[in-house]
Amino acid sequence: MSDGAEALYAAAEATWPPARRIETAGFALREGLGGGSRVSAATALQDWSAEAIGAAEDGMSTLGQSPLFQIREGQHDLDRALAARGYSIVDPVTIWTVDTAAFLDVAIPRVTVFDLWEPLAIQREMWDAAGIGPARRAVMSRASGPKTALLGRTDDKPGGTAFCAVHEDIGVLHALEIAPGQRRKGMARWMVTYAAQWAARQGASRLMTLAIDENRPASALYASLGFAPSASYHYRTRMRWSAQ
Repeated sequence: MSDGAEALYAAAEATWPPARRIETAGFALREGLGGGSRVSAATALQDWSAEAIGAAEDGMSTLGQSPLFQIREGQHDLDRALAARGYSIVDPVTIWTVDTAAFLDVAIPRVTVFDLWEPLAIQREMWDAAGIGPARRAVMSRASGPKTALLGRTDDKPGGTAFCAVHEDIGVLHALEIAPGQRRKGMARWMVTYAAQWAARQGASRLMTLAIDENRPASALYASLGFAPSASYHYRTRMRWSAQ
């Protein structure tokens, strides 16, 4: 695994943190409290071993969570070991990145995107409609670095919402959702542009976001804005799990 990928994984976790991270022999366990798979999955430490997988499974069960492992780039031995134990691949994810400088000269139309913290009721409603309920929004509240909620407007109506936070020199865009009636009007492009400009003001030189590979419209959007695929991961589980 490259140092560049490690920095992206670290930024993803710092800006979308679990309720608790517990390091055991060979694995880091995460207590997600219903916040989704990324904050609930175990990841391998450098000293992981096949024998330690069972203990990690027991640890996740103790937390009241079904065993779930996130497999990062280069972790082929772990991938094979979990496959041998009956684990299936779910939800391959690509991490996309772009230099924030690419957006600094882009003029966003007035009153199109705002940043604020705490999120407004209308933003919570949009997230609720997209399946990002209170447990996932609690993850946003746990992020300790610079962070904001973005509210997009079009046709004098709320058009979209997103969460953006910064870790070291990387801004991370999470939970971008466009209201169904406001899609195909350029709202997502303006919100991504605003996220890059906001992150740059916090000292970030790069903006990253994460998209499940099967979400082709999201991947197409990021590619069209100059993002490049920069790292990836997938999960191994014995049951279907909520994505990302």
